[in-house]
Amino acid sequence: MTEHLLIESGGPATGPAGERFAADAARLAADGHRVVLFLVENGVTAALPGACPAVEELLRGGGELWVDSLSTAQRALAGADLLDRARLVEMDEVAGKLLEPGVRAVWH
Repeated sequence: MTEHLLIESGGPATGPAGERFAADAARLAADGHRVVLFLVENGVTAALPGACPAVEELLRGGGELWVDSLSTAQRALAGADLLDRARLVEMDEVAGKLLEPGVRAVWH
């Protein structure tokens, strides 16, 4: 099965588009696909509890949530502020995922 890496840079402040993008990730996970939702730039705010219900749905459906450590630091967020299953990552890990065979990436 194809693995998906969905990258969200806008977050909840950009309106319903970010929520819909996260909902797409949740649907893919619910359909049995391997899904990583990577939040970067302002998108990291979607990893705050209650900020984006679709992100929490993704986690319930078996998807992974990666959050850019630099973007969180720039916004004065700590790992303890984020959803329990959010994983802080560095860009080298994201780059490695992008280079894996069979990974489809979409940036929003």
